[in-house]
Amino acid sequence: MRDPSEIRVLIGCETSGEVRRAFLDRGFDAWSCDLLPSDDGSNRHIVCDIRDVLDDGWHFMAVMHPPCTRLCNSGVRWLHSPPRGRTLEEMWHELDEGAALFSDCWNADIPYIAVENPVMHRHAKERIRNYERPAQTVQPWWFGEAAFKATSLYLRNLPKLTETDRLERPKPGTDAHKRWSTIHRASPGKDRWKTRSKTFTGIADAMGDQWGTHLILNLGGPWNER
Repeated sequence: MRDPSEIRVLIGCETSGEVRRAFLDRGFDAWSCDLLPSDDGSNRHIVCDIRDVLDDGWHFMAVMHPPCTRLCNSGVRWLHSPPRGRTLEEMWHELDEGAALFSDCWNADIPYIAVENPVMHRHAKERIRNYERPAQTVQPWWFGEAAFKATSLYLRNLPKLTETDRLERPKPGTDAHKRWSTIHRASPGKDRWKTRSKTFTGIADAMGDQWGTHLILNLGGPWNER
């Protein structure tokens, strides 16, 4: 059975450190990576394009959160009627760039991969290399978090997450339902993307517990064994 400290885990496109900390707390050699610095100032954060480190010895596992702005179903309208000050050409170019990044993450030469994204529209799916349907779509309220955010998980050699603390869903139109919808109601602004891309602690902990256990039980032999 492999010791967690011998298992390197890359958390791609993450600034919050939420998933990195979940694996670190469970003893894994976890690192995050993003174009921006980490919010928590950790020295276990690499500032660069995730594609620059995908082939840099991450033998075991990567959990990646590539930007979804042009891929997600909720934003497909901008491909037909762009926001003020933008052009259709720019929107479709950004879609191509987003699909290329997702493709590079999904097709990385790493045995255990999880790629997280919201529900995608068909134009995004058509552009992703070796596209496969997500293994599952989870909600924060399955993991003890009072919030709505449908998150699709594309998994290679990893099990689906099992809910840990399913809350009772509030009825539409109630104050509680409005509070749970904070992410969807996020006000426009420079930090809106960060609010909408948040990984909830409950989901991060489930990843650390369940996928971490899967790695420990399934990895054996010398360090360089694949």
